Amino acid sequence: MSKAPRAWQRMLSGRRLDLLDPTPMDIEIEDIAHGLAFVARWNGQTRGEYAYSVAEHSLLVEEIYHRQNPSAPVKWRLAALLHDAPEYVIGDMISPVKSAVGDGYGDLDARLTAAIHLRFGLPAILPKTVKQAIKRADKVSAWLEAVQLAGFSEAEANKIFGRIKTEAVSGLSLVLRPPLETRDAFTTRHETLLEQL
Repeated sequence: MSKAPRAWQRMLSGRRLDLLDPTPMDIEIEDIAHGLAFVARWNGQTRGEYAYSVAEHSLLVEEIYHRQNPSAPVKWRLAALLHDAPEYVIGDMISPVKSAVGDGYGDLDARLTAAIHLRFGLPAILPKTVKQAIKRADKVSAWLEAVQLAGFSEAEANKIFGRIKTEAVSGLSLVLRPPLETRDAFTTRHETLLEQL
């Protein structure tokens, strides 16, 4: 009789996160922030001294979401900050790879997302309108990253991500910071949003 493959990962906090059956009790924001700060967006194919991390991207998405939805409750801003949180253990895959991998990645992402949301007082599954609004902010962020960091022309970014309203990105300049600095910024933002709930 063969042993089932190990499905858990040990976190720096000491928690053991079961990737196939995650529980809110095994989720720590420090683990999320640390992991996301070291996961590169765009498979690392960006300009700059440091990789553009998922943690930095998440901070940007939360800012854009707030600009687009200024009267939204703080809990949805928290959801925007955590929108890619599962990537702290499953990594960031570019869309073409996700399509090739199929439903398995999406199922894993959904289970982790539910546990993360419950851990921080959010519904396991976000309301459809909130999820769509966060996705819109995510697309604006991807457009901005493509143009400012990944070598895309505006015309190329428009073709892939759609045209964006200039006020959505007015004054936004992408920051490349050392991972530990980004980790601390993510953790601080998370704490600030929790305090405002």
